[in-house]
Amino acid sequence: MQQIPLRTLSTTTAVGGKIHVRLTEGRFQNLRRLISGPLLLIYFALVWVQVDGRSWLLFDFEARRILLFGLDLAWHDLPLLAGLMIAGSTLLFFAAVGWGRVWCGFACPQSIWTWLFIRIETLTEGRAALRRKQEKQPLTGTRVLRRIAKHALWLLAAFVTAFTFTGYFVPARELSQQLLALQPDIATVGWLVTMTALTYLNAGLAREKVCTHMCPYSRFQGVMFDADTRTVTYDAARGEPRRTTGSSNGDAGDCVNCDLCVQVCPTGIDIRDGLQYECIDCGACIDACDKVMEKIGKPKGLIAFKSENQLQNKPSKLLRPRLLGYFSVLLITTGAVAFGFSQRSALVLEVLRDRGAIVQHNSRGEICNSYQLKLEAVDPSLSSVELSLRGPQGLYLNGPATLWLGDQGSHSQGYQLCSRNDSLPPRVDITFVAQAGDVRVEKASTFLQLAR
Repeated sequence: MQQIPLRTLSTTTAVGGKIHVRLTEGRFQNLRRLISGPLLLIYFALVWVQVDGRSWLLFDFEARRILLFGLDLAWHDLPLLAGLMIAGSTLLFFAAVGWGRVWCGFACPQSIWTWLFIRIETLTEGRAALRRKQEKQPLTGTRVLRRIAKHALWLLAAFVTAFTFTGYFVPARELSQQLLALQPDIATVGWLVTMTALTYLNAGLAREKVCTHMCPYSRFQGVMFDADTRTVTYDAARGEPRRTTGSSNGDAGDCVNCDLCVQVCPTGIDIRDGLQYECIDCGACIDACDKVMEKIGKPKGLIAFKSENQLQNKPSKLLRPRLLGYFSVLLITTGAVAFGFSQRSALVLEVLRDRGAIVQHNSRGEICNSYQLKLEAVDPSLSSVELSLRGPQGLYLNGPATLWLGDQGSHSQGYQLCSRNDSLPPRVDITFVAQAGDVRVEKASTFLQLAR
């Protein structure tokens, strides 16, 4: 068996200088656009969607509400949102164990916006080879105008991105009216400027440095991989030793050393140097290499989504206990969140006992307990609530029977629960009942009665 020669790895372009990414075409780039295109459309369009005059997706901190696709979520629904985040994280881990950093290459916002900014750069300043050639030349003539046009379009794209993001916290129509009337508040202006600057910096100037130095996933991905993980891999046994294009050397491998795999890589690495944490598994190098293999009459797949075991011609199972374990956790988490959403109530009742004076006596000598009742309506159509008590004979409630929730959909009210029955035990189970139309909520509590 022929020995693969050792090579000293050079410093990658990602560290040593600016990367001029060469755009390529192929099945993985088509798949990436098929995923990222709808995600971009959803991001920019969803902020304008309204149902019955209300935003379909809005994080309204002022009203302490989240409008989520027709659902009204309040602070007590935060565990459901946490469950959604856990389910999303589990899906990310599931994908990483099976296929590496495919999330980073195909669906991560940083990657999507980076490719968008690269296309703007290609449109204004030309292809990568031309940009690379002109990089060391003085910036004169039409190149100045092209450079200004590039940064202007970058800033425009960054501002539209920032405006859309802000529209998920402040209604987009309200925000646009404020900007058109030149009457936005200082906080909104500061937020828009900050988000525009961050988008411009991340997608336009930092790019691959975000993926390689700022993203935590690039650092812990190694513990997610195993010998059966399908990730973008170079088949060194087939490709080495490298040859030049058109070489007829029978001992040479299939790699013609064209370096196209490096030129199309958005993080500037050479996949032929082995698995590297900078690789985001976008598949650009696969598409570029497959085209070269077609031209020289060699089979595709010199660079491909392959596992370590596949490269060594060993059995490689995609479905394995580790992957199935993550999938099971994903199903359980998703099921729990779905069940939680199905059990949500349109009205929330909290009963807090006065801890300062648990047992008191009123002017008639009766034993009383003090409670603070908090009501919050998730459904904005609920405006008033009828409050009652369920418990043994001899207990009565001092306080209003009807509570108005007001514009904020919430109300807090203090009550006294007193006893006319001397024969009650020291501890009595009671239930507060809140009724708003067809919505009924009950909250259990206790009444403490000590000796008179």
